[in-house]
Amino acid sequence: MNISPHQISVSGIDIEINRKPIKNLHLGVYPPHGKVRVTAPMHICDESIRLAAIGKLAWIKRQQSKFQSQPRQSQREMVSGESHYFLGQRYLLQVVEHQGKNHIALENKSVMLLYVKPTTIAM
Repeated sequence: MNISPHQISVSGIDIEINRKPIKNLHLGVYPPHGKVRVTAPMHICDESIRLAAIGKLAWIKRQQSKFQSQPRQSQREMVSGESHYFLGQRYLLQVVEHQGKNHIALENKSVMLLYVKPTTIAM
């Protein structure tokens, strides 16, 4: 029995297995790409884990499908006018050139000020 973290494949789905001194097997599907992870008791063999995963295959695929269909935030360019989220609150970014240390400040619950040196801004 392999105790170190490793992977098995079930119906084309890679499953990461971690063994711990626990009583029950835990199977989870994690964002953003639907990675499947099983945390299993030390005494359970890979074949038992494989059988448990096969029994939950439909559920795993539904969860992965949900993650794939969720909208993702686009790549940020850090320019004025972009929307950024902090602690669940949406802020509009305003880039401010100044001398001194780079830093961020929040203004009136809607604006995020990003203070940067003039040499930081790409043309």
